[in-house]
Amino acid sequence: MFVYSWPMSHQQPSLFDTGDRAALRPLAVGLERVELEGGAWLDVRREWVGRADLLCRHLVDAVPWRAERRRMYDRMVDVPRLVAFYERPDELPDPLLVEARRALRAHYRGAPCGPVVTTGLCLYRDGADSVAWHGDTLGRNSDRDTLVAIVSLGERRRFLLRPAAGGRALRYDLGAGDLLVMGGSCQRTWQHSVPKAAHVAGPRVSVQFRTAGVG
Repeated sequence: MFVYSWPMSHQQPSLFDTGDRAALRPLAVGLERVELEGGAWLDVRREWVGRADLLCRHLVDAVPWRAERRRMYDRMVDVPRLVAFYERPDELPDPLLVEARRALRAHYRGAPCGPVVTTGLCLYRDGADSVAWHGDTLGRNSDRDTLVAIVSLGERRRFLLRPAAGGRALRYDLGAGDLLVMGGSCQRTWQHSVPKAAHVAGPRVSVQFRTAGVG
């Protein structure tokens, strides 16, 4: 089993640490805002997590992943990825996720949607795992703005977005600790997906920080 190295002291690691542990880099440095149609927006911060490969390996081993089944038409089918979910009081599976949640809360503290409170994780075991087009539930079914921040670890995968009413899809290749934040009306006016990828053999872990009520 992979053993993850985390500092035992309370001293904060360097933001640009390239040693034997993962570390957050400054969030605001290199953060790019993309304005979308209908009051939606994206923020993209490449390689927010330094040494993201170490964090990915630790989460693959340490998280109590579970498989889900879902009804599709007249039968139950396996969801093509593994999942885990942490409510507000739950202990997160790595201290770096606590730091990431704290940094996101601080950076977006003025957002009308409120602070991020839940943390969901998905494990895409290989290129056969995927997620279909969707918008997170609350944002799609109400007029309330939401915020969903996704940290991508492991293999680089395509992350697609398209207008819910139809239109050209946007493509982001995410991995290596990249951060993508969907805000404003994004969950109700846009859809997103991670399609299958025949050339991908390794795992991807997606960490999703969400505001209250978004699932």
